[in-house]
Amino acid sequence: MATPLPRMTCSDLLGTIMSEYREGLVSYAEKMLGDRGLAEDIVQETIIRAWRNMDRLLGMEGSVKGWLFTVTRHLVVDWVRKPHRRREVLGGTYNDPASGADHTDAVHHAMVAKPTLRRLSPEHRAVLVHIYLCDRTIKETADILGIPAGTVKSRQHNALRKLRMAFPAEAVA
Repeated sequence: MATPLPRMTCSDLLGTIMSEYREGLVSYAEKMLGDRGLAEDIVQETIIRAWRNMDRLLGMEGSVKGWLFTVTRHLVVDWVRKPHRRREVLGGTYNDPASGADHTDAVHHAMVAKPTLRRLSPEHRAVLVHIYLCDRTIKETADILGIPAGTVKSRQHNALRKLRMAFPAEAVA
């Protein structure tokens, strides 16, 4: 379960969005569009939408950053889908966001996963790192950590159970 955001006012949240997220949002939009000016326009609209949804963002449990990146991506896709916009782009340097991989979900899941992984004990986290990130077998993990294979299996099972409980059902599917 995501931890609630610290209590903020509208101006605090807007200031945080502008200082911490604006440049990342512009870079994200620019990678999809290939045009810095257009990316800045898209981010400006994202910030306007954040302002209009400030009450929802202030009470939101979860990632404001994830919400901002999702809105930015949707605005880019909407811009691309406008028929007169597509004609303007022909022959340009535009990168179609629909043709590349969508990293928004992966970014959002990573933002949720990191705090959850930090809540696991070091022993449970070490097992997951060896098995999933280092692509080791249970036996190899047991040998490296100096524990029985059954303990590795148990720690893996318990750690994965904790992670599953932290993610909504649709995020796991």
